[in-house]
Amino acid sequence: MSDLSAPEIRLWQEIEGKARRILSLYGYEEIRTPVLEYTSVFTRSIGDATDIVQKEMYTFEDRGGRQISLRPEGTASVMRYAAGLGPEAEGLRLYYIGPMFRCERPQAGRKRQFHQLGSEMIGQASPAADVETLALQMHLLSSWGLEGCSVEINTRGLPEDRQAVAEGLAAALQPHREALCEDCRRRFDANILRILDCKKDACKKIADGLPPVTDFMSEASRQYLDEVKRLLDLLNIPVRLNPRLVRGLDYYVHTVWEITHGALGAQNAIAGGGRYRMEMDGRTIDGVGFAMGLERVVSALQAALQGQAPVAGERPVWLVSMGQKAFEENMVLAQTLRLRGLSCGFNLTPGSMKSQMRAANRAQAAQAIIRGDREIESGAFLLKNMADGVQQELDMPALLNTLLDSRIDPAHTPAKAETTNPAGSP
Repeated sequence: MSDLSAPEIRLWQEIEGKARRILSLYGYEEIRTPVLEYTSVFTRSIGDATDIVQKEMYTFEDRGGRQISLRPEGTASVMRYAAGLGPEAEGLRLYYIGPMFRCERPQAGRKRQFHQLGSEMIGQASPAADVETLALQMHLLSSWGLEGCSVEINTRGLPEDRQAVAEGLAAALQPHREALCEDCRRRFDANILRILDCKKDACKKIADGLPPVTDFMSEASRQYLDEVKRLLDLLNIPVRLNPRLVRGLDYYVHTVWEITHGALGAQNAIAGGGRYRMEMDGRTIDGVGFAMGLERVVSALQAALQGQAPVAGERPVWLVSMGQKAFEENMVLAQTLRLRGLSCGFNLTPGSMKSQMRAANRAQAAQAIIRGDREIESGAFLLKNMADGVQQELDMPALLNTLLDSRIDPAHTPAKAETTNPAGSP
């Protein structure tokens, strides 16, 4: 857990604002689900044998004797909501942005409280839905300036393939069983597919020598994957087939994918997604979606752009007052500009011009309006561009037109990205 300060929040607002605009282009609407859910929402959907349920969920018994958990991910809650809608959920496109919680070892870009952006397309069984979801995710990453992402895909097949896959992997892994790590020896009987996802070097080496899981799947599952790859080619989205990619949740079927970015180093996963099938309240819910940790996105941006990241929102105009009369006039001017939708600020205790210009720089102001006795008498406004120092004297109509015409696109305005994390934060 950690605090987010104002400079960091500006970057987060830029990321979230662009996400909302792009998601709307694809027909998605926002949903906000509770942070607290009944534990069964996650055990039934994510799977009892998954690391999230076994090791990472914050779970407690409330005063009414109910088992409650802080949500560790977003999909299960959205599916619980969709199950309550019944047939009306068919065709829904929903997205969420909010905090999630996992009791895991913190590392770069990963916190025990973290923020996730995700989307869910409910009831669409076509491979085209998988491809559109991945295309949407790549669109988002590109809009934030994260070019050069790599995509790996695989298939989990259909539920009816699972026994054959488990038996095939068990036969291939049996000679190596004692060489597996302690967790993977447990997974051998509980959830053998997760062995392919182990990060221990010894287990990765064993997994590299296994036959691909598609060898044990039905022809229908292989054809589904082939169609996904064909449609990805159609959209010019390059991917690499990774036969060991399984992702850590039991609800996945058919397509799964993971997106990485080199700026994050060895732990380079930035996002993922896939198709899923869940049993919720007696209903079978099919869907496809993605999720990405926003802390990971911010870390990648800071690394890829070498500390330069976009400032969210309009950069303000700073009003500089030379004298009491100018100060009072600028109070009125500030309200006029704000009512016109322009961001502005000024020193509430005016000092020297030097101190006011320092305040303008701290606020990352785009322009300064300087007023003294001469400007007050003539009704003029001295407008200074903070980037190049160019000044022009304008009357009120010209000032308003100039400010409105020059409103800065924040996506193209660089500023130092904050990387602070208070000492002692877990």
